[in-house]
Amino acid sequence: MPSRDAAIVAFLASNGWDNASRSTLADDASFRRYERISDGGRTVVLMDAPPPKEDVRPFTKIAGHLIELGFSAPRILAEDSETGLLLLEDFGDDTFTRALASAPETEWEALEERLYASATDVLSDLHNRSGEDALPVNLPRYTMDRYLDEVLLLTDWYQPAITGQVISAENRAAYTTAWQGALKPVLATEPTLVLRDYHVDNLVWLPSRDGVQRCGLLDFQDALAGPAAYDLMSLLEDARRDIRLALRDRMWRRYISATPNLREPGPARDQFETVFAILAAQRHAKVIGIFTRLCVRDAKPDYLVHIPRVWKLLEANLRHPALASVAEWMNTHLPADRRGIPNSAMAET
Repeated sequence: MPSRDAAIVAFLASNGWDNASRSTLADDASFRRYERISDGGRTVVLMDAPPPKEDVRPFTKIAGHLIELGFSAPRILAEDSETGLLLLEDFGDDTFTRALASAPETEWEALEERLYASATDVLSDLHNRSGEDALPVNLPRYTMDRYLDEVLLLTDWYQPAITGQVISAENRAAYTTAWQGALKPVLATEPTLVLRDYHVDNLVWLPSRDGVQRCGLLDFQDALAGPAAYDLMSLLEDARRDIRLALRDRMWRRYISATPNLREPGPARDQFETVFAILAAQRHAKVIGIFTRLCVRDAKPDYLVHIPRVWKLLEANLRHPALASVAEWMNTHLPADRRGIPNSAMAET
């Protein structure tokens, strides 16, 4: 069987890039990796997503749907789904994270405002469409089982790393029961397209484009049908960077004012705020578990540095009354002195 690199070389050659140079762009928290392919003045991005651990077909499906809706997702220029290789339109290097890092100090706050406003407007535009227009055909739904599988990453990976002991079946069941109760309001919401990893590392600044197309969208292959609050929460409660409270509040108000059924105080806005808090706690619990697993299982310890920030975000959301049972479980089984970077995870690497 040919090596992975030989398969890439053959794929590039078959699509007119046989004399091109290759440079590594990035790995991510999955098994995917990316390269920039350059030949003279033209460039494309290679997505290397090796089966069976990865599948490029969801990415191509969602990318096509987003483009049809008028958003900036990379065009698919060549595809070999069996091998797990794609050639994508090259959006350049200005992810929101890099754009902010390279901005002059005198322009930084203004740029941050523009970037977050652009990202917020994409969500407003997407969520204001009717369900049928916003959702690709046959898109899987965010289910109770999927939410529970995600929050169990905390107990199955983080808890053993921080305590040195595997969680008992009884305590794991109690944790699951607490989340089942908390998640009921989430499942009652009208579904829309949830991109799921909507944050500044996965957004690209395209200032030469207009309107919502100035915000380039990446890393949406895990998209599901689910609550509108999810991606706004992912943007404003970022696991990897601190966001000023004033900026967060302005973007919250920007989204609310652009959403007709949320503009006025009342049951719809109350439900949105409750679902936002529940989803935030759910995602933060998941992320703490994922960052630990990346270190222990995949020898990627760089994500551990973010765990204290994610715990602070999780603790803030656990104060919501809808999460009282989850908060009680956390206070009993993972009290304040067990909410940090696990030394045993570091030792594994």
